[in-house]
Amino acid sequence: MTQSEMSTATRQRLPRALLRSDLLPAAPAAPPLLAAFGTLVDWSVVAMGAVMIVLVFFNVLLHVIGRDMAAVTELAELMMVWVTFLSGGSATRRGAQMTITEFIDMLGGGARSAADAVIDLLAVAVLLLLIWFGTNLVVAGWGNELTVLQIPMSFQYLGMPVGAFAMLVWIVYDLYLIAQGRTRDQRWPKA
Repeated sequence: MTQSEMSTATRQRLPRALLRSDLLPAAPAAPPLLAAFGTLVDWSVVAMGAVMIVLVFFNVLLHVIGRDMAAVTELAELMMVWVTFLSGGSATRRGAQMTITEFIDMLGGGARSAADAVIDLLAVAVLLLLIWFGTNLVVAGWGNELTVLQIPMSFQYLGMPVGAFAMLVWIVYDLYLIAQGRTRDQRWPKA
């Protein structure tokens, strides 16, 4: 969905940064709320990635003068977990998740859609497990602290269930589109 297709009321409610989706890689059309969610995830990845670059560069400069800030390393590690899992949500939004399609590409029409639905259902099961076990890790980790930052390790662990949820949103939306009868090319148009 382009910005011009978004209703004026919706545009007024969303922060301006979310409307600058033209700075991000192209994503398939989605309802406004889903598109805003996807853009929020995308910008979160961009912001955390930028902060990580600055932190690591700063620590490299400190190494040049024989110093090190352990807090910088630990914060960058924490953010890396978040970026990894949220990037999965960004990739899933665009149908860019890693797939091996040699066999299902031979299928056509309804058989291909059925195969895609089965694969999506398996992905839903795996993502629900990641959310379940990730949430259990978060709950269990409140008593443990990161060594230098001295914050609960749960903040680092939280990246897994949040990122898995972001992926789950797009997989469920893909299942919805399959149920609507849309082909793979209609669901994931080539840029």
